[in-house]
Amino acid sequence: MEQGIDARARILGRIRRGLRRGPLPDSLAAGLVARLGTHPRNLVPARGRTPPAERAARFAAELEKEHGTVARAASEAEIPGLIAAYLAQQNLPAALRVAPDPLLERLPWADRPMLKVAFGRAEPADAVSVTSCFAAVAETGTMLMLSGPDHPTTLNILPDTHIVVLRTSRIVGAYEDAFDLIRAERGTAGATPTGTRFMPRNVMMITGPSRSADIEQTLELGAHGPRRVHVILLEDGAG
Repeated sequence: MEQGIDARARILGRIRRGLRRGPLPDSLAAGLVARLGTHPRNLVPARGRTPPAERAARFAAELEKEHGTVARAASEAEIPGLIAAYLAQQNLPAALRVAPDPLLERLPWADRPMLKVAFGRAEPADAVSVTSCFAAVAETGTMLMLSGPDHPTTLNILPDTHIVVLRTSRIVGAYEDAFDLIRAERGTAGATPTGTRFMPRNVMMITGPSRSADIEQTLELGAHGPRRVHVILLEDGAG
């Protein structure tokens, strides 16, 4: 631990020397510490203040604007069937790489024997991944994926098709609400099922498929990640 502290001090020292200044005055440092502690909210547009009952519809509308697709499930039991139907509609292989998330592990995959399901991190040959989603933002149709043992980051970016199971109760209005949720459940105020408190190594924000128009202003889907993002909204009492 001491080595880590020493390394941090050396790095900050190099930055200060590069900026040609010493440590911040106490008055300025105190203001920065206070800001980090209070997490002030920015101006939130009207669509970010959508009432809870309308957030799922707002999220779906915003996601579809960004080339994502949406289906709805009234229960967990419907999800494997919806996934199978989507794969058939898109003429995609029925092999899935699924996040080892408790919600996804308990789904009745056996009801769809044509689906080949494997749990774990994605490999380059995997064409379709299935993950859950920590939270989503109605304001922009954005999903927040938190890295961890139950959600390897490779599942978000390697496969050509990313299928996401999102509980409607996890759709918040604005980005500030989503980060409040991370701090409450994964920061010092929250805990994992094993009692360990930690912030995720990676928080990936996804709004529809990967795309770029850098070359000749032509939109290309799948430029840096999945070319398809399909969200199954699981009704669980909200939205």
